[in-house]
Amino acid sequence: MLKSTLSCCKVYISETRNRSALDSIERAAKLSSFPEAAIVNKFEDETYNRVGYTLVSKSSSPLKHAVFSMVKAAFEAIDFDSHTGTHPRLGVVDHVCFHPLTASTSLQQVATTATSLAIDVASILKVPTYTYGAAHKEQRSLDAIRRELGYFKPNTTGHQWSGGLESGALPLEPDEGPAKAVKAKGVVVIGATRWVDNYNVPVFCTDIGTVRRIAKRVSGRGGGLASVQSMALVHGDVIEVACNLLEPSEVGGDQVQVAVGQLAKEAGVTVGKGYFTDLSRDDIIQTYLKLTS
Repeated sequence: MLKSTLSCCKVYISETRNRSALDSIERAAKLSSFPEAAIVNKFEDETYNRVGYTLVSKSSSPLKHAVFSMVKAAFEAIDFDSHTGTHPRLGVVDHVCFHPLTASTSLQQVATTATSLAIDVASILKVPTYTYGAAHKEQRSLDAIRRELGYFKPNTTGHQWSGGLESGALPLEPDEGPAKAVKAKGVVVIGATRWVDNYNVPVFCTDIGTVRRIAKRVSGRGGGLASVQSMALVHGDVIEVACNLLEPSEVGGDQVQVAVGQLAKEAGVTVGKGYFTDLSRDDIIQTYLKLTS
């Protein structure tokens, strides 16, 4: 294993269709601390209207600085109140997660960075901010926060999410920042965990209820694969079972693919080949080393 201390941060922003907004967000990251903290991958999904950035750094300060600059630029460039897509979201910057990449980087190190970023986002940008995982004193899960805030329930016609939380008091008190959300910004969730993979399996079915049942049964919560969280999301002409693999060394994409396929067969529907929404941890490390060599 590489001996260098390397940390990773994944930043999920509710936008892909506004090219000038994405350009300003990426420019902010590069101007703030490049190449010490570099964007090593970008995953866009126009149907979901969502983009995920993966940043890596050898030290916490440049990484935090780069991510804060991206968050600030996103709030300046995107009006969440006019946003639509088929992926749930809680804010302009929907989710920020820090992970240790190498054995010499501890979970506590990245948790400290996540907590510090949460304080800055809340105090400087005035956005309600929630923490989870090792960044939260009670190790609260991301899933728990999302359920409290109604993340899994579409808020407009069909299977669309439009804008975000209504202005006013939030149903869950933020860990940092104001108690009320502004509709143009929403809220931010920031956490720190061990490495997580994201794997989506397309199901050729138009009945969201059927795919929701498959998603529930494949998850640990529904008695399926331990350490797997999943939900059903409409994606164009198919419905995806979108999965978070919390312990990918124990339950990986291949196992999820088989399990979803078996459950789909029982339901009388077929599946396509799933895909990861980011590079593997080893590929992320190698990409960063090439960028900074």
